[in-house]
Amino acid sequence: MLNNKPRISLITVVRNGEATIAHCMASVLNQTIQPFEYIIIDGNSTDRTLEAIQEHRWPAINVISEPDQGLYDAMNKGINLASGDVIGLINSDDVYADNQVLHRVSDFFSANPGIDACYGDLCYVKCDDLTKIVRYWRSKPYQQDLFKIGWVPPHPTLYVRREIYKKYGGFDLSYRIAADFELLLRLFETHHIRTAYIPHIMVKMRLGGTTNRNLKNILLQNLEIRRALRSHNMSSSLFAFIAHKTWSRFLQFILRPQ
Repeated sequence: MLNNKPRISLITVVRNGEATIAHCMASVLNQTIQPFEYIIIDGNSTDRTLEAIQEHRWPAINVISEPDQGLYDAMNKGINLASGDVIGLINSDDVYADNQVLHRVSDFFSANPGIDACYGDLCYVKCDDLTKIVRYWRSKPYQQDLFKIGWVPPHPTLYVRREIYKKYGGFDLSYRIAADFELLLRLFETHHIRTAYIPHIMVKMRLGGTTNRNLKNILLQNLEIRRALRSHNMSSSLFAFIAHKTWSRFLQFILRPQ
């Protein structure tokens, strides 16, 4: 790291995202601290995604377009390509909440060299109005065994030192829809990486993602979460798990940022 400032590698995965990719890229470009590198992994889009990327491209962007095995495989490609000190991911249909997000992340890692990862808060917004908050996902500092009751930090707000991915691996592709939960479970609960919570809204996420698209996906995600817990030898009360997730989801609809 130069002058103790971490080099941030940022990754966006996209497939057929012509309607939103430009908004995502603009929110990155508008950051007061630019990423050291911005890697866009395109899964062989068949619409105008690549044209939209080229129209808004700047020198720090590295674009890879090729077939993949899905979202998590594409994210792993980006992680393996990244050469910065810290790695973050922003989805192609998400935007940063303000232009200071990467600045806060950079300052935080500079001031806390012993921390392996940090994360913050997230807002779900309407697809056609990014100013309209529908759900507010306020996180909190991690405590051991929180994953047993379904707690997880918002993955799009997570920034992890590259050495942690090298040591413990990326996304497990045997999980179709909950590989992010398994990854965070593995890092936080099994390997006990040193984490910290930044109490700021980092990302605005459009409603309608893969996980919450329909009841089938919600069921599949919960089944995979239970499998992840078992695979890491974490017993969990099904009643406590469902109750906590239901209550926390309810609160996301009624709470609003301070």
